[in-house]
Amino acid sequence: MRRLLALTCVLAASSSYAQQPATSGPAEDGSPAWFLQGSFPDPGGRTLVDADGTVTIVPRDETDGYRTQRPGTPRCGKAMVCGRRGGRTRGDLQRVQWEQTLGYTFEYLDWLPRELGGVPAVALDSNDNLWVFKRAREGRPQLYKFAPDGTLLVEVPSGLIGYQDKAHGMAVDPDDNVWITATNGATVMKLSPEGELLLTIGEPGRRGDWDEAAGQRLLWQPVMVAFGPDGTVYIAQGHGNESPNDVGSDDPVNNIGASRILHLDRDGNYLNQWFGNETGPGKFNSAHGLAVDPLTGDVWIGDREDYRIVVYTGEGQFLRTIQMRNLPCALYFDQHGTPWMASGQDGQFLKLDRTGKVVGAIGNGMGIGEGQFIEASYWVMDRHDNLYAGDTAVARITKMVAPGGSAR
Repeated sequence: MRRLLALTCVLAASSSYAQQPATSGPAEDGSPAWFLQGSFPDPGGRTLVDADGTVTIVPRDETDGYRTQRPGTPRCGKAMVCGRRGGRTRGDLQRVQWEQTLGYTFEYLDWLPRELGGVPAVALDSNDNLWVFKRAREGRPQLYKFAPDGTLLVEVPSGLIGYQDKAHGMAVDPDDNVWITATNGATVMKLSPEGELLLTIGEPGRRGDWDEAAGQRLLWQPVMVAFGPDGTVYIAQGHGNESPNDVGSDDPVNNIGASRILHLDRDGNYLNQWFGNETGPGKFNSAHGLAVDPLTGDVWIGDREDYRIVVYTGEGQFLRTIQMRNLPCALYFDQHGTPWMASGQDGQFLKLDRTGKVVGAIGNGMGIGEGQFIEASYWVMDRHDNLYAGDTAVARITKMVAPGGSAR
């Protein structure tokens, strides 16, 4: 009997050991090999970048009160979605990294002023001019347009667009107008190719719910913009439940607090919207990534905190959910109609097939070294399949050069 008990204990221990999570995996079924890599402390924009792309993290006591967003967005506290206090932080995570098999190399564009901040988004127009959206001190420029050779073409004055409180997403429409989102500022702005303000959606600094029937046209944490084949505009709202205390608040114009997709025509007129923050297939807790499939017009949503992509038709009918092993921070379709995903603090750009399977990767993970990102976010690809990306916490522009390509 004792021998049987001992054997049972050994088998149980062996079974427990066998079920430990894997730390790496081989290339299989069209995906590259993968492995786990630790996190890196997020400096939150307290970084300076040299001409060669070298990053220096500035200690907090030397930043002279530096911040790139106004205080005011409440910390998650009252709502159920705030989670359990004392839980593990993002910095504790081991992150899934994919072997780089696509042959890309890394270069840095020394075009920005050397000052604290990060670059959450870049975008290209039809002439390969690069727009750069920056987090900066209040009163400093945040939106720039550069020619392909790095010549500064447009520096939008801060007084024209106001302070972009938590500058976030950016996209260029088919007419070469640039659209920018300020998450805490609660606005989406459309500017001409020359940097002239054409349209403001939402009210600066007034977070709230869009209620078309009541004539109430407010935005709740606008994160990113994308365009349908017919020129209509999609706005993703809901930044990782960063302000769920709005849920059920006493403010009559701001008490839904739900992630959503707002669908407008090219002039900003309301068409429809659909919501996450409910249980069941097709719902989403965060609408952080956003892209429109150029082949079908379907809307792909990156539900970052739940590690999944949710796909809808252009009119808001749920199609499918794709579970991922990385953070779907940003989504993009290249000129060939191939989907890509930026993996946020996992620090890579992932080439996908249409089932969501990873078929290639670019990037060395989370960090400040060569080819690394504190947060890989909204990026763009040129006609030669080169990638251009900023870093939400670092003011540097990385060019990822396709095999056979060259620097600008």
